[in-house]
Amino acid sequence: MKLQIAFDMTDLEKALIIAQDIQDYTDILEVGSLLIFKHGELAVKKFKEKFSQKTILADAKIVDRSKDAVTLFAQAGADWITVMAGTNKNVIHNACTVAHQMGKKIMLDLLDATSVGQIALEAASFGVDALVFHHPIDEEERLVFNDTLEMVKGNTKLPLFISVEPNHETIKNIVGINPYGVIISRTITLADNPKAEAQFYYDTLKG
Repeated sequence: MKLQIAFDMTDLEKALIIAQDIQDYTDILEVGSLLIFKHGELAVKKFKEKFSQKTILADAKIVDRSKDAVTLFAQAGADWITVMAGTNKNVIHNACTVAHQMGKKIMLDLLDATSVGQIALEAASFGVDALVFHHPIDEEERLVFNDTLEMVKGNTKLPLFISVEPNHETIKNIVGINPYGVIISRTITLADNPKAEAQFYYDTLKG
């Protein structure tokens, strides 16, 4: 099970310092959308320059102009790039085509999908390499989450990442789901000791 640590902050230098500290305890370093909104492709370039041996994901949340956007982030050094599932199917397909031509991969974000089961079923035919599904914080929504997750899993064989903000107890529930990977952000990056937290979740996922 892979651990992807997301840097959802606007301070690029702080993100790079934390990433330096936790790099041994993550499989994928995610350049979060806030970093991209503020610093653009430079954020991706800085991460790739500093962590050239690590897999870098750009959470670009692409919804339009996918050929140009994927090219931009791929050239900046991203290995994975996110596209939103709710966008036009041609946008998704074009993003995947360009990414694969450049030796990169596309992760489809199901956050805005109108029918997660349908898009999960179609994703492989578009060329998508992995899916990401968000785990709600609200307890009531978690019941819906479980049903929806089963719908996604039942309609795809693609690698599935779960985006979650866990604690040391609830991470066990996520491990029980057995996703391909887990994405954690502020639980690690805003912790008093990010390295210790990263190591805990990394070791837990590796079992």
